[in-house]
Amino acid sequence: MRSIAADFPSREISFNEYDVMFNLSRAPGRQLRLRDLNRHVLLTQPSVSRLVDRLALRGFVQKHTDPTDGRGALIELTDAGFELFRRVALQHMDTITERIGDTLSADELTQLTALCDRLRGSD
Repeated sequence: MRSIAADFPSREISFNEYDVMFNLSRAPGRQLRLRDLNRHVLLTQPSVSRLVDRLALRGFVQKHTDPTDGRGALIELTDAGFELFRRVALQHMDTITERIGDTLSADELTQLTALCDRLRGSD
């Protein structure tokens, strides 16, 4: 992960900002409760909150009060944020492909995906 982060191809967003945008892009309606977002990234809650605030100032995400719980916040990826995410994702995928290449066979990739999905489902 350190080497992939070190080779991260964007100067517009950081690797951690990309991670937040990636998780939002996969969520229904491109939005998550802040506490749910915290469970999906490798940052502390205060760090995620500051990062979200920075992304909001730049227009890449919006924060809304959660209508089901006024104490909570919903974080939504804006259209501008999604377009930036997609652009960076293509470059980032090239970096990952260069690093990993043909190291794993198709069967091994399928197995790795299944294992990661299983681990992700265990929270």
